Amino acid sequence: MSPPPAILFDLDGTLVDTVPFILAAVRHTFDGYGSGPTDAQWIAGIGTPLRTQLAQFSRDPADVEPLFQRYRAFWLENHDRMTRCFPGARETVIRLREAGHPIGIVTAKIEAGAQRTLRHVDLLGHVDAIVGADSCPRSKPDPMPVHLALERLGRTPAEAVFVGDSPHDVAAGNAAGALTVAALWGACDRECLARATPALYLDDIAGLPGLLDGLGRASPSSRPSPPRGGGEGD
Repeated sequence: MSPPPAILFDLDGTLVDTVPFILAAVRHTFDGYGSGPTDAQWIAGIGTPLRTQLAQFSRDPADVEPLFQRYRAFWLENHDRMTRCFPGARETVIRLREAGHPIGIVTAKIEAGAQRTLRHVDLLGHVDAIVGADSCPRSKPDPMPVHLALERLGRTPAEAVFVGDSPHDVAAGNAAGALTVAALWGACDRECLARATPALYLDDIAGLPGLLDGLGRASPSSRPSPPRGGGEGD
């Protein structure tokens, strides 16, 4: 029998309900700057590294680092107060790992930030690999972080499912050759996620074990295949 597939998760907006926290940090960062992104503009970039997003809205490249430090100070001060798991997320991760699925995180956070978040919500001990924005030269929607996570987990893309709430997550998973699941409880709605052509959609993270069980029982010819083409980053 084939080993249970690796399950890769995005972090913010997929396992942890931090989008309101992120938006509060952005508003703080650009307060007094004279211009800044709308909530919708920032959400469209969630899943890409923080400095990359800040560069899109800074008036001068020299402003990116001060904006980054302002964001980081707010994040550090308010992280524990404003960070929590989505209902059912922790239980789902634990259930999947106990069933033999290796668990990986592929996030736009730096690794240290991801570790702090996972430790705070009591998930760090249930995760087998973390790939952050500083783990490799390229970030989502490029497939490199997905490949690195799978290398650390000892799985191939054909033995992996990637769950994320942004088009950048879906694009990275598709480009890597993993089966992608669009998380409809996160930052982006179905219409937005559809542009990246996920293989599957899921309304509630608690339904992930059942979805995986259904895929395992399906005949190979009836299982969804990773989309090819049409997504961001192709």
